[in-house]
Amino acid sequence: METLVVVGAGPGLGMGVARAFGLKGFRVGLIARTKGKLDILVSELAELGITAAAFPADIRDRDALAGALAAARDTLGPIDVLEYSPSPTGPITHAAQTTVQSVTAQFELHVLGAVTAVGQVLPEMLTRGEGTLLLTTGVSSTVPAPFLANVGMAMAGLRNWAHTLHAELKPRGIHAATVTIASGVVPGGGEADPDAIGARYYSIYQQRNRAEEVIGDLNAFRSLVVRTVGGGSSAIPISPAD
Repeated sequence: METLVVVGAGPGLGMGVARAFGLKGFRVGLIARTKGKLDILVSELAELGITAAAFPADIRDRDALAGALAAARDTLGPIDVLEYSPSPTGPITHAAQTTVQSVTAQFELHVLGAVTAVGQVLPEMLTRGEGTLLLTTGVSSTVPAPFLANVGMAMAGLRNWAHTLHAELKPRGIHAATVTIASGVVPGGGEADPDAIGARYYSIYQQRNRAEEVIGDLNAFRSLVVRTVGGGSSAIPISPAD
């Protein structure tokens, strides 16, 4: 039996991924900050017959995140698939109002957290010669949006790193890929439904030659950026988050 660990687990996207893999026979580890919320998610997975466990940690605390991943490995066995998708938190800044502090907060969450998580699981994957790294970004990783400037900077960096990991690790048996979420996560929302999204994650896990999966319509978001910037509005969804 293989093991999936979801970093940044929540009731939307994270649980969609957990169910998709768990119903295929994977054990599931869930990492997020709040133990009580994780325990509820573990119970929901158990009702589906999925073996799951919670490992609370603040993703911005790199030692705590590494410790949670180590605990997941000790409890569930070697980690075969790492999925990284924390919800954006903190102030979202427009391009001209971006500060060192606002960018640092997003890089700590999206980039440094991912580097920490990958660094914890990759050595054992390389020893085995197999494993999968799935790093989630939002639409601002691909389409520049002035009203999501600091988030986009971090997510673009994460997307770039995922592609470079794919190129470097593929010959060594490791599949690294990024999933770009260009829509909301909406129960009952067609391709935006958490279970439909989870199925897309499982699909890219199976297609080891692929470096990226895009969920949603990038061109629709580009048009929305043009309208929003032209109209001076900032009322727009920011992330693929739970």
